[in-house]
Amino acid sequence: MADPRVKKLANILVNHSLGVKRGETVLIASSSELAKPLVVEVFREVMEAGGNPLTSVSFEETQNVFYDKADAAQLRNFPKVKDYEAKAIDCFVSIRAPINKKSLSGVDPKKISERSKVLRPIGETIVNKKRWVLCNYPTNALAQEGDMSLAEYEDFLYGATNVDWARVKREEMKLKRTLDKGREVRIVGEDTDLRVGIKGRRAIPCFGLRNMPDGEVFLSPVEDSAEGYIYYEMPAIYQSREVTGIRLRFRKGKVVEASADKNEKFLISMLDTDRGGRYLGELGVGVNYGIREFSKDILFDEKIGGTVHLAVGRSYEEAGGKNKSAIHWDMIKDLRKGGALYVDGRCIQRNGRFLI
Repeated sequence: MADPRVKKLANILVNHSLGVKRGETVLIASSSELAKPLVVEVFREVMEAGGNPLTSVSFEETQNVFYDKADAAQLRNFPKVKDYEAKAIDCFVSIRAPINKKSLSGVDPKKISERSKVLRPIGETIVNKKRWVLCNYPTNALAQEGDMSLAEYEDFLYGATNVDWARVKREEMKLKRTLDKGREVRIVGEDTDLRVGIKGRRAIPCFGLRNMPDGEVFLSPVEDSAEGYIYYEMPAIYQSREVTGIRLRFRKGKVVEASADKNEKFLISMLDTDRGGRYLGELGVGVNYGIREFSKDILFDEKIGGTVHLAVGRSYEEAGGKNKSAIHWDMIKDLRKGGALYVDGRCIQRNGRFLI
């Protein structure tokens, strides 16, 4: 018998996130066979909605075989069938269920990069032209990454996903209205006092239509506005590198001082990727109070209720952002113990709890 929490998540993905309609074709893709229980329940929900489900299950072993055996022509081969599939579907459910998160660690990064460039048009078709949602299925690999047992990770995941998303939307709209009217956000916390301009920028509420779990309101700050300093208690992970104890100082929007307790050279090299790497591309406010622990998975961590995250690098055009960069690196600031969030001098959050 299926875990009732799996059935509820499947219902949320199909009926809330995607809103599947009769006659629509829905691709259900899983990164491993471990997600079978969720794949089956999503398949069932699509059928009950009158849709036409397709399934695609990957195997980590075949990826390793591919990169081990592929010659130049095979790396450059464009999968026309997958391209046709991406263009033909109406909706896409992507389920991450890793067996081993380090399975590609021995592969030449140049091969992965080259293959990614070949596959990019397919991904862009799905992301830009189709309705899609991304979620995790509990596996030992994900649990280990978050320093949890599998049972603990299951509780963690379903506690974050199986919530009343209509209520979350209502709460997010209050925050959106406040931010849309605002000129400046001030973030205060441990070793932190940072001001960021937001005048004219549009806040985007996120309530489960793309990511699951969800629960954030984000915008792209005015590019030359950031003034002050910030300390990140939580590790910042990028390209599988973990950087801890990050401290940044901003002047006229730009990071002018940067340090870290661990992997400082990597931090600075990423900031120096290009001209936009030292400017902010995003300010996000986490509102999912079902997520309490840091799990080393940005899909969850940036939504922790009582935190904010600021990304250096590429901004979002939909939120009015203009910063261009090859990087977009989210860093999470915890405000739950002694922190505060102000909009135009008015305190809207203290110790991680909203006052609006």
